[in-house]
Amino acid sequence: MKLLTYNFLTSKCIRGVKVGFPLKLNIGKKDVVQADFNAEFIARLIPRLDWNTVYLSADLVGCSEGLPKELTENYASDTELLQKLHHILLEVDVVEGQLECPETGRIFPISDGIPNMLLNEDEV
Repeated sequence: MKLLTYNFLTSKCIRGVKVGFPLKLNIGKKDVVQADFNAEFIARLIPRLDWNTVYLSADLVGCSEGLPKELTENYASDTELLQKLHHILLEVDVVEGQLECPETGRIFPISDGIPNMLLNEDEV
């Protein structure tokens, strides 16, 4: 699971959950895979992301050094920042681990890089 995907996952579909975001990420195994850098793609993606969750996930994988805690307005022209975000969002791959709903504690396993977000009948 790419950390880009993690930024969009929520457990809001569980009965009684109001927000369900961000999920708590526990990493068991991660890999780094190379991907072609596209500065324009990353710059256009940033406004769609929750910056606090990006920073949290970067910290979890040990890549938060040099990453600002708050996003600046000139991020689109900061090539170093865009490259760092490219690495964090598209090259770090969580292979094994789990996601936890912040409201209910419900665990969603990540196996072979795929988060299992299926709910039981009584949770819908």
